[in-house]
Amino acid sequence: MACATALGQGLTEDEDIKVMLKGSLLWKIKSHRGQKERLYRLQEDGMTIWFESRFQRAHSKQIFSIVHIEGVREGYQSEGLRKYGSSFPEKHCFTIVFKGKRKNLDLAAQREEEAQTWVRGLNKLMARVKAMSQREKLDHWIHDILRQADKDKDNKMCFKEIKNMLRMINIDMNDIYAHQLFKECDKSNNDRLEEHEIEEFCTRLMKRPELDDIFYHYSGEDCVLSVEELVEFLQDQGEKTNLAHARRIIQTYELNEKAKQQDLMMLDGFMMYLLSADGNILNQEHTRVYQDMNHPLCHYFISSSHNTYLTDNQIGGPSSTEAYIRALMKGCRCVELDCWEGSNGEPVIYHGHTLTSKILFRDVIESIRDYAFKQSPYPVILSLENHCGLEQQATMARHMKTILGDMLLTETLDGQVPRVLPSPEQLKGKILVKGKKLPDLRGDLENLSFLSDEEEEEEEERDGRRSSHSLQDIKPLQAKDASQVSQELSDMVVYCKAVPFLGLEHALRNPQAHEVSSFNERKARKYIKESGNAFVRYNAQQLSRIYPAGLKMNSSNFNPQEMWNAGCQLVALNFQTPGCEMDLNDGRFLENGCCGYVLKPRFLCNGQSTFQPEAPLQGSSHKSIMLMIKVISAQQLPKLNKEKKNSIVDPFVRVEIHGVPIDCDKKNTLYKINNGFNPCWNEKLTFQLRVPELALVRFVVEDYDNTSSNDFVGQFTLPVNSMKEGYRHIHLLSKDGASLSPATLFVHVKFKWL
Repeated sequence: MACATALGQGLTEDEDIKVMLKGSLLWKIKSHRGQKERLYRLQEDGMTIWFESRFQRAHSKQIFSIVHIEGVREGYQSEGLRKYGSSFPEKHCFTIVFKGKRKNLDLAAQREEEAQTWVRGLNKLMARVKAMSQREKLDHWIHDILRQADKDKDNKMCFKEIKNMLRMINIDMNDIYAHQLFKECDKSNNDRLEEHEIEEFCTRLMKRPELDDIFYHYSGEDCVLSVEELVEFLQDQGEKTNLAHARRIIQTYELNEKAKQQDLMMLDGFMMYLLSADGNILNQEHTRVYQDMNHPLCHYFISSSHNTYLTDNQIGGPSSTEAYIRALMKGCRCVELDCWEGSNGEPVIYHGHTLTSKILFRDVIESIRDYAFKQSPYPVILSLENHCGLEQQATMARHMKTILGDMLLTETLDGQVPRVLPSPEQLKGKILVKGKKLPDLRGDLENLSFLSDEEEEEEEERDGRRSSHSLQDIKPLQAKDASQVSQELSDMVVYCKAVPFLGLEHALRNPQAHEVSSFNERKARKYIKESGNAFVRYNAQQLSRIYPAGLKMNSSNFNPQEMWNAGCQLVALNFQTPGCEMDLNDGRFLENGCCGYVLKPRFLCNGQSTFQPEAPLQGSSHKSIMLMIKVISAQQLPKLNKEKKNSIVDPFVRVEIHGVPIDCDKKNTLYKINNGFNPCWNEKLTFQLRVPELALVRFVVEDYDNTSSNDFVGQFTLPVNSMKEGYRHIHLLSKDGASLSPATLFVHVKFKWL
C-alpha cells in the first residue's frame, strides 16, 4: 500500500506531514538526568513512528502506531514535563498520551515551530485514523505484515517469505495448499510474487465465505443486491428501514461507482457495510446521550474510581495526576482523594501507611479542573478521605475554591435543605465534594459522629498494613486533630454529606437525600443477601458508595454487577487494574454516550419497589427473553507470542452473561487449531434472561491450552439493551481496553420474548 493510500489525498502534500516524514531530533524527557535526543520519524505508511538514538548506528526497533495514541498535549501538560521539563521552554514541549496503560511520551523540540509542527501533524494523523474504514485499517494491517515479511526489501516474495507471513498473521496453513495458492498467483512463473501477485494472494486469503453465503442468499442469481433486496436484508436484521434508507447505505458503502450510480450493491460494498459502525453489535444511537438526564442523581449508575491516584498496586505503586486524567477521560464521574498531611503546609495524596509515592493535593485539583468535563459535561464528585489537621484542611478548601472557581458547587441550587437530589442535567459542569460536614444547631446526637463506615474500614486496613514487617516503619504525617472537620472544608459539602450508616430500618424511616454512606464490598454483599429489597429501596432515595474491602496487595477488584443489581450507584473500582471487573464497568458505561451516568431500570428507582436482587422472580412482572447468539467466525486475531514465529493461537469464544444470579451463565465454542486469521465456528449459544434490563454480555476470545491456563486474546462487553439483532461484527479490545483493530468477531444475534 502506497503512502498516498495510507495518508489520503491532501495529507501527502501537507507541510507538517512532510516534516514528520523527513524526521526531527527531539529530546525524550524521563527525569532530570534521563533526557535523550533521538531522531523521530513518521514512516511512509503514514501510520507508524519509529525513533533511533542520535549516537547509535543501528536503528532502534521501538515503533509506535498512530492508532494507539489517545491524544497530544502542548506545553507542560503532563506530570513528567512539570517535574523534569524546566530545562526546555514550555512552548518547545509536548506530550504523546497513549491508550491503555502505556506511559506518556514527553518530548521537547529544538524550536517552538518544530514542536507545533509535530502537534499539528499528529492531530491530523489521528483524525485520519478515526475516519478510516475497517477496510482501510485492514489494508494497512496487511501492508505492515508484508513489509515485515519481505526480508530483502525487494518488493517481491518467495514462498519462504510467504510462509513466514502466514505465521505472522496467525495461520498455520498446510504446505501443499499454501504452495498451490502461491503457484496460482505466480502468473510470471518466476517463483516470486510481485506487487500485483502479492495483492491477489492476500485477496484470496481475505475471502469471507460466510459473508459470501449471506450475500448470495439475498442477491440471488445475478450476485448483485438491488435496493429492494437490501431492504429485505435490513428488515431481517431488525432495522427500521425503507427504500430511501437502503439507497443511502448503498451510496455510503458501495465501492464500485457504476454499481452506485444504479443503486446496486456488490459483495465488497456489502462487506464494507457489515464492517462499519452501522454493522456493529453496539446500537449506535446509544453512543450518544440518549437517556433522560433529569432524574435525581440517585437514579443513575455513576462511573466511580477507587484509589484514583494510583497507576499500579496499592502497596508500592506510584501515585500520579495522570491516573486522574485517564479516569476522567474514560468517563469516570466520582474520583477518590486520599488526603494526608504534607510538608511545607501542603496536603498530599497517596495510600497512607504504604510505599506509594505522594502527589500534591493542589496538583490533583488542577488536573481535575483541566479534564473534568472534556469527556462528559455531567457532574464530577470528589470523594474526600481526609486525614489532615484543621490547618491543612483549610488549605484544601482554599485550593479547591481558588483553582476550581465557579465549577465548585458550594450551595444548594435553590438555597433550601435538599429533599430530593438534583439531576445530572441541573448539575452540568459542576464539581461536588463528598465529605464530612459539621452539624448545625438543629442536628441531633447522631450527626455528631463524623467517622463514616468507609473510614472505619480504612482504619482496619491500616492496622493490617502496620502489622506487616515490611511496612511497620512507615509513619505518614497525620495531625492529632484529623478526626475534626474545619469549617472551610465543611462548607464545601452540599449534596454528598458522608455519614455513618445506622441500618436500613433507620435509613428508610428517615431518608436524607443529601447523605451518602459508604460500604465495603463485604458489607454491601451482606445487605444484598439478607435485606435485598430494603437495600434496593434505600438506593432509590439516596446515594451509596461501594469500595473494595481489605488489604489487597494487587489492588484487585470485586464483581460490580451484584452491586448494580441492588441499585448501588457509586460502585468504585481500581481503574488501574485490568480484568473482567473493569471490562464489566467499561461495558456498563459504554452506553449513553460514555458520559459516566446510566439511568437505572425503573424498578430500581422506585422507593416502593418489590424487586429482590437475589430472587428477582418473586413478585416480579419482568419479561424474560431468550438470547440466541450464533458465533460464526473471527478475523485477524492478534498473535500472542511474537517471539515464537511458529506459535499460532488455537482460539475459542466464550460468551458470558452477567446479571442477577439466576441469569449469570457462560458457554464456550469449540477451539480451532492453529488459526487466528479466519477461524470459523458456526456454533449457536442460547441464554434465558429473566431480568434483561440489568444484564451485560461479555464476548471473550482465548487461546486454548490443554497443559496450562488459557491465554486471553481479546474481549468486548456491552449491555443487553444496547445489542442489535442480526449479523453483526464485534470489534475486540485488549486486556486494558485498547482497540485490537482490525480484530473482529462475526456473530448473529436474535432475541425472542418469552
